[in-house]
Amino acid sequence: MTPHPRRVAIVGGSLMGLLAGNLLHRAGHDVTILERSAEDLEGRGAGITILPGLVSSFRAAGIDESEASLGVPLPRRAVLDLTGSVIAEREYPQAMTSWGRLYEALRRVFPDARYRVGAEVVRVVQEGSRIEVVLAGDGGTVEADIVVGADGLRSSLRRQFMPDLQPHYAGYVAWRCLVDEADLPEPLFAPMMSRYTLGATPGEQVIGYPVPGPTHSKAIGGRQFNVVWYHPVREGDEMRAFLTDDDGGYHPRGISPGLLSRRTREGMIDIARRKLPPPFALALERARLHFFQPILDIVPDRLVFGRCALIGDAAFVARPHTAMGVPKGAGDAVALVRALEDAADDPTAALAEFETARLRIGRAIVRRGRSLGAYMEAQVGTAHERLRAEESRSAEELIAETAAPIDYDVLARANA
Repeated sequence: MTPHPRRVAIVGGSLMGLLAGNLLHRAGHDVTILERSAEDLEGRGAGITILPGLVSSFRAAGIDESEASLGVPLPRRAVLDLTGSVIAEREYPQAMTSWGRLYEALRRVFPDARYRVGAEVVRVVQEGSRIEVVLAGDGGTVEADIVVGADGLRSSLRRQFMPDLQPHYAGYVAWRCLVDEADLPEPLFAPMMSRYTLGATPGEQVIGYPVPGPTHSKAIGGRQFNVVWYHPVREGDEMRAFLTDDDGGYHPRGISPGLLSRRTREGMIDIARRKLPPPFALALERARLHFFQPILDIVPDRLVFGRCALIGDAAFVARPHTAMGVPKGAGDAVALVRALEDAADDPTAALAEFETARLRIGRAIVRRGRSLGAYMEAQVGTAHERLRAEESRSAEELIAETAAPIDYDVLARANA
């Protein structure tokens, strides 16, 4: 327990906010989580690859789980061509879990009284060591000694502190879906439910794997199949159509799954039938949940502003080819707590230590994501760029490098 407990306000109550909140609470700090949504978040998100460090960070946060209990173990990886034939395969043990499974575990151990829903943060006001977090409407203010921004890709704190920082759109989206195992034909999907499968067809990349079911079941028949499909979508009218609902409403900051237009969803299913291996096309057709995310790079040059620190996707945003969204955020949270322990009597020095360490790691992960996403980024380039990308594509490299466990600390030092 820290000899100098602090009042910590965490902006954002999703995975990273909850992980940081549990770590800080267990370290003895007085923690309040402020979640903008008034609704339960458990139904959000999809599949997550369990990479090294993820389980240890959750255990440090009070989650008595193991990789085996959290995820579905998969012994192999394979790559399919357009006909669905296997063109590359190798042993590659990993476990896959779901966003909902991790959220439920973290939410269960955090004190309900310290988790405020419907608490939208308008701004943070700092005067010396005194901080006020101002909430929308009649929410009033929350006083804190330290504020942690864990409010994700569209972070209000990042906008406040770095209003000129703009994301780089890479020219493609990750179209995601979840389909219940019981809704898929067993003969076709038996191999798909027992491995991590990639599809490498011209101009497209798609990944599928099983995750725990809606009730977190890992039993055969009770799981879900998770699909991540990388598909080129140009800025301008094409992207605008994706962000427009059936009533003509435009959602420039992102459209929720429930508002995704029927035209867009059915159009993507039609493209999948023509351009993806058959199992993936069928999964997209039968999925109960579709959503997409534009692929962005966000690279801040600071993470600390006075006594406010950014973690997770509120800080760096890297492409999901790395599978580092949750592990990177977990690393941020662990590093923050460790720094506050190392410099318990000087929070300014602690935050400076945190910033130095995580800037280096965040930059390395973004660089890695750009490298892995180069093929898809080329799809909105010139014909020559697309041809070169196709010629350099390798099924074996897809297996070896996608969502691979990498020591980013070593990688960051090598690129320093």
